[in-house]
Amino acid sequence: MAIATINPATGETLKTFEPLTAAEIEQRLQKAEAAFQALKKTTFAWRAEKMLEAACLLETEKEALGRLATSEMGKTFKAAVEEVAKCALACRYYAENAETFMAPQDIATNASHSYVRYEPIGPVLAVMPWNFPYWQVFRFAAPALMAGNVGLLKHSSNVPQCALAIEDIFRRAGFPEGSFQTLLVGADRVPDLIADRRVKAATLTGSDPAGRSLATEAGKHLKKVVLELGGSDPFIIMPSANLEEAARTAVRARVINNGQSCIAAKRFIVAESIADEFERLFVAGLASLKVGDPFEAATEVGPLATATIRDELHAQVEQAVAAGATLLTGGKKLAGAGNYYAPTVLTNVPKSSPSYYEELFGPVAQVFRVKNIEEAIAVANDSPFGLGSSAWTNDETEKQQFVEGLEAGAVFINGMVASDPRLPFGGVKDSGFGRELSRAGLLEFLNMKTIWIGKFEPEKALPDTE
Repeated sequence: MAIATINPATGETLKTFEPLTAAEIEQRLQKAEAAFQALKKTTFAWRAEKMLEAACLLETEKEALGRLATSEMGKTFKAAVEEVAKCALACRYYAENAETFMAPQDIATNASHSYVRYEPIGPVLAVMPWNFPYWQVFRFAAPALMAGNVGLLKHSSNVPQCALAIEDIFRRAGFPEGSFQTLLVGADRVPDLIADRRVKAATLTGSDPAGRSLATEAGKHLKKVVLELGGSDPFIIMPSANLEEAARTAVRARVINNGQSCIAAKRFIVAESIADEFERLFVAGLASLKVGDPFEAATEVGPLATATIRDELHAQVEQAVAAGATLLTGGKKLAGAGNYYAPTVLTNVPKSSPSYYEELFGPVAQVFRVKNIEEAIAVANDSPFGLGSSAWTNDETEKQQFVEGLEAGAVFINGMVASDPRLPFGGVKDSGFGRELSRAGLLEFLNMKTIWIGKFEPEKALPDTE
């Protein structure tokens, strides 16, 4: 894939970039190593000052940065501005909490003093996706830099200007040169980057195949990885739930980021007794959404990021219908320029359809009917993915059943799944391993060093002798 900004709303190529040469990559690796040697010696207070300046820059420039994201990957301008503001929130969170998170921990043993200290490990490679071009990066970069590590970003090739803007934010915030660098390279360069002795670990947010590839390369060199991969999140509604609120939230949960979010609800699992009414509300809600220019304030769903993504999504829908699924609304590419796709609802999707188990990365929902909570949990867990899950019920026993029974990295009861700097974020099964955000995300790329100091026992005095 060319490194270029191609406007998803028009198909126009706005800007292209030449990938870095081998010599240029080497220069950046040298800078990263030098920056680490400098950054790890700075104090938490010094790093916090710089991180808070990064937050201020994000808040001051959120509209300009938002326009850049909308132009490169098509999310609505309102959502793009909100994403930048959330990045500032993460910067402030880690500026305020990193020192506490990394404080040495005393542990009682038979030693005079034993404790655990937390130390940065060096340059970390981040391979990041286009769907949240700022947030996916800052939720790695803010804890990494506050811990004393440095970052190397291999961003998705269709958001190069967002990638360069992030590097510029950290540079202007005052971090040492080379503390955070964007590498404009193709995916073919990733194996060599991971193999380089100066790169100590890697993190990837993206597809299941991309995660497997990165983990394979990292495994060859015994390097730590954190993987946040795909999701096919269930959204479960039981008879005791507030159905109208659940249906309204279901619409929003499916089309967040134009439907291109790992934690967007994708499979709607509904108790039979309320399924007809839910489908009526849900279909009406999706069908009423305004699809169009992402810069227009009234637009609720913008274009998909690339024409290829739209074509692949449409093929998944057609396969499902061919296998016996019922199309309730949508199911078509929208005419005209841009990568627009109509909000779509499928029901009666058979297990023989690939879409039953695949992630649908766009505004396409699948609705399943179940007899009881046991079947609801079974259908929810019948997926290779396990990222997030949302369950709607006002029955206290059912709430606990969902908490205990759902196989996911997060369970939200009566609410839409969302990431929060204060809470660990990640999944199980094919959704990856490791955690981002909270204290857990900061600790992923640290050396937990055990310190044991023995007790001093002076030798017994020898008797006086002639």
